[in-house]
Amino acid sequence: MNLLSYILVYRRLLLIVVCVLGFLPLPLIIRTKEAECAYVLFIVAIFWVTEALPLSVTALLPGLMFPMFGILPSTQVASTYFKDFHLLLIGVICLATSIEKWNLHKRIALRMVMMVGVNPAWLTLGFMSSTAFLSMWLSNTSTAAMVMPIVEAVSQQIISAEAEAEANQMTYINEAANAGLAIDENAMGQETKEKKEKTKPFTGYSNDTGEISSKLETRKNSTTGKKYRSKKDHMICKLMCLCIAYSSTIGGLTTVTGTSTNLIFTEHFNIRYPDCQCLNFGSWFLFSFPVAFIILLLSWIWLQWLFLGFNFKEMFKCGKTRTAKEKSCAAVIKQEYQKLGPMRYQEIITLVLFITMALLWFSRDPGFVPGWSVLFGKNSALVTDSTVALIIGLLFFVIPAKILTKTTPTGEIVAFDYSPLITWKEFQSFMPWDIAILVGGGFALANGCEVSGLSLWIGNKLSPLSSLPMWLIILISSLIVTSLTEVASNPATITILLPILSPLAEAIHMNPLYVLLPSTLCTSFAFLLPVANPPNAIVFSYGHLKVIDMVKAGLGVNILGVAVVMLGMFTWISSMFDLHTYPSWAPIISNTTMP
Repeated sequence: MNLLSYILVYRRLLLIVVCVLGFLPLPLIIRTKEAECAYVLFIVAIFWVTEALPLSVTALLPGLMFPMFGILPSTQVASTYFKDFHLLLIGVICLATSIEKWNLHKRIALRMVMMVGVNPAWLTLGFMSSTAFLSMWLSNTSTAAMVMPIVEAVSQQIISAEAEAEANQMTYINEAANAGLAIDENAMGQETKEKKEKTKPFTGYSNDTGEISSKLETRKNSTTGKKYRSKKDHMICKLMCLCIAYSSTIGGLTTVTGTSTNLIFTEHFNIRYPDCQCLNFGSWFLFSFPVAFIILLLSWIWLQWLFLGFNFKEMFKCGKTRTAKEKSCAAVIKQEYQKLGPMRYQEIITLVLFITMALLWFSRDPGFVPGWSVLFGKNSALVTDSTVALIIGLLFFVIPAKILTKTTPTGEIVAFDYSPLITWKEFQSFMPWDIAILVGGGFALANGCEVSGLSLWIGNKLSPLSSLPMWLIILISSLIVTSLTEVASNPATITILLPILSPLAEAIHMNPLYVLLPSTLCTSFAFLLPVANPPNAIVFSYGHLKVIDMVKAGLGVNILGVAVVMLGMFTWISSMFDLHTYPSWAPIISNTTMP
């Protein structure tokens, strides 16, 4: 092997060594906590993007490096690896386990495909719309975790239906060819026998059909081990996963309770500006819904073009008749649905628990009316979505699914126990523990950035923006927030930056909403990495995506999101809140005083 071959073989090892040693002068020369945390941040971010180490292994690096640099003690870092999110994930995975065990997801998936159709583009838009709607009222994480099993089942049904339809078409072609050959044999006699001998390879799938078969041959993803019939099938799976991750985040923009960053902003804003009565549930929805709607539509077009191409003429052609392939796919899906038969007791119970969980999440603290959490009095703030998830999750281990029987020595069949809806072994097989570690690493990294002062240092660098035009200040702050939230948690990002941006706006005599609203919305634009937010991690756990896939798709969605927010700030949002004038509810600060 030559030198280039060795470099290619050991490229991941070389990347690890180069990164660790290349950034080492940063903490050795500067010798501040911010520089040491930045070193850890660079190493972890590069390893996550390049996958030089398994993602979950890279997520453990903050637990190793923060105590070594004296940023956080080991016990404190360890506590960040298991948060409220993980309890929520456990409860939702209990639901997902029961849904998949009793084939409820298949029933829902087949029914949805029968209603919408098998065209991937329109099916994707339907999923994105429904997911965004759910995310308006439920947490982004819960929405993604609930919808993904259904999406996975739909994509697999479409792929298998297309395979069967193409096989049926091939059989029809072969039968037609054989019938034609038989007619020729009767008409031409012995001479046609020779021709038939020459055409036998066609019926044996060794000539033209060999090329078709090779295109349909199953290919295996070297990273995930999942099998796909063709590259298009793999692209469909990627498209479906990303549309759920992004739409669950985009939908959360539209309500105050839709995502934690919205709640953090409103709390900070109401405390700092108690005289302002301009922000409530209704006004937030009015200005944010158009933003979310436009971003959702543009994201759908972008993802469709990126993975499958976007043919406007075919998509919007009126009165178009379905092709034979589409008819065959629809017939196969209808047959599969009929095979499921009527809903069983276990499916009904799972569906009831599913709806109950969603209703409890929605009604816990809707925002515009008091929720059931007020029943806990002073402890109402302690009850979260994870509480609901755990209550419903535990019921899956309690509610009987079927009676277990045994045969006695006398031949009598007697009942001796019952089996719950799911067992612990079944739950373990579904629980993505590696993703739990991955998200925990993101929490640890965000905590380290906050404690070390790195997040504050980054925020203070925004102060020189006062000499720039207003539109440029908003654009730069939005881009910085969007970039920072990719490697730090959304709540940590908004918590650190709000105390910096508020005095900055007051110092330059700008309406605080002018810079706070776009920064808050852009904090949710964490689309690039699996660890950027929990919905990304959930869809990544299904194994269809690589990090580079999410980076390419997420970069486009980030750009579209910032552009739409900028458009809204200078059009309908500006007129709603009269952003061009400095409000009376904001303090008057001399321009010579900087924060």
